[in-house]
Amino acid sequence: MTEQVVGAAEELRGYDPRTGAEVGSPVPATDPATLDAVARAAAEAAGPLAALGLPERAGLLRAVATALREHDAELIALADAETALGSPRLPGELARTAAQLELFADAVEEGSFCEATVDLPDPGATPPRPDLRRLLLPLGPVAVFAASNFPFAFSVAGGDTASALAAGCPVVLKAHPSHPVTSVRTGEVVAAALAAAGAPAGTFAVVHGEQAGRDLVTHPAITAVGFTGSLGGGRALFDLASSRPDPIPFYGELGSLNPAVATPAAVAVRGAEIAKGFVGSYTMGSGQFCTKPGVLFLPTGHALAEALVQASRAATVAPLLNARIRAGYDAGVRELAAVPGVRPLLAPSTVDGPGFGANPALLAVDVPTLVGHADELLRECFGPVSLIVEYADADELLRAIELLPGSLTGTIQGEESEPELPAALLEAFTERAGRVLWNGWPTGVAVSWAQHHGGPWPATTAPLFTSVGVTAIRRFLRPVAYQDVPDSLLPAALQDANPLGLPRRVNGVPTDAPVTRP
Repeated sequence: MTEQVVGAAEELRGYDPRTGAEVGSPVPATDPATLDAVARAAAEAAGPLAALGLPERAGLLRAVATALREHDAELIALADAETALGSPRLPGELARTAAQLELFADAVEEGSFCEATVDLPDPGATPPRPDLRRLLLPLGPVAVFAASNFPFAFSVAGGDTASALAAGCPVVLKAHPSHPVTSVRTGEVVAAALAAAGAPAGTFAVVHGEQAGRDLVTHPAITAVGFTGSLGGGRALFDLASSRPDPIPFYGELGSLNPAVATPAAVAVRGAEIAKGFVGSYTMGSGQFCTKPGVLFLPTGHALAEALVQASRAATVAPLLNARIRAGYDAGVRELAAVPGVRPLLAPSTVDGPGFGANPALLAVDVPTLVGHADELLRECFGPVSLIVEYADADELLRAIELLPGSLTGTIQGEESEPELPAALLEAFTERAGRVLWNGWPTGVAVSWAQHHGGPWPATTAPLFTSVGVTAIRRFLRPVAYQDVPDSLLPAALQDANPLGLPRRVNGVPTDAPVTRP
């Protein structure tokens, strides 16, 4: 059976962001002995889990999706009490989480993720080629760190968990302290579903506490880490993973500015629409999305300031997720506003009363100010604040973009009829972002085969990979090539008859047909 495990140590508490009141019973942090037992159980499960047939592995994912839907009302109520994210956000997020699991199940059954590749022997090649067959295999137990801002989609049963299980890897999930009660109950639902579907014992467990997280990253049974969170926390864990006697891959999604540009032609044609869409994006989820547009470049003389301010004042901003995030937001927005040359369009203000409420803020600078204070201004501030940067011409705009750090997204609001500028912006953002948008806004990340949710540092620690979409599974697989191995000893995916019926590449040609050795 699978299990959800906590041990005895310090206690974690959930809090209602609306009132600051405690939610539910305290959750004990996982002690070192329990953490060690959980990690060792995951290591013992790795072989049996990897040996399951692909249909059986897909069945595990579908069982979890079904269980989440069966318990949706209960889980949504718990999450709302600890996050104040409400409806329609939480019902939509749980539905996305279940659909994500089912998408991975479909991908597992389809089988191309294995990248089964056969090169038949060719003694006449230069150099002579032996029989070579290559396959992607599960890494082993994966540590997953849940995020604060998505209690379902990037948490216990979220994308990292789904992609690791799809790869055939056991998961030890470190719950986020912002929603411990939700995490406990979601973990129970996931564990029971996996057990009923036939997952090996040790396939899945949930642990709690900051020290447990550090111990998990350094435990010798863990072979990779998936993380979504702050730049500081992610960097500290990344350094731990790299400093192990056996360094392991650390797939961290960290901080991102997600710059957006509106060209002069776009502002002239649809300036009011751009202002409305931008405000809706930067205040969505109270500015607590990793894809929040933190910088918007507008041409000097854009005449959108009043529209931006009015839309920001009218925006519905729910409380921030926890006291630490609210304190970080309050400090961060004050620091931005204090930079010489920054003009407050909507000045920072505090929310009086209980809970973790926050007001939106909107600040403006010109490009020379940005250039002179790039270190202070080009840092993510988690919460409902964004920076308007006003540029005089295309050359000034492109010089400013060169200062930007790596991001998850880059957005262009433009017109195809404009000469040269859209193409130059597309090239610039392609160098600095993992997803480039045309006339859209980055909040909202579709889960699909083509999605890429990653980017250069500091957006992620591994820009070659995505944490959303089917190819997220690639993070938890490693290639093995077999040379001149007898057919009967090969993994089924590489055998001559292709008994699994997988799509394969044989001598460079995609096919699912059997092969005959010369």
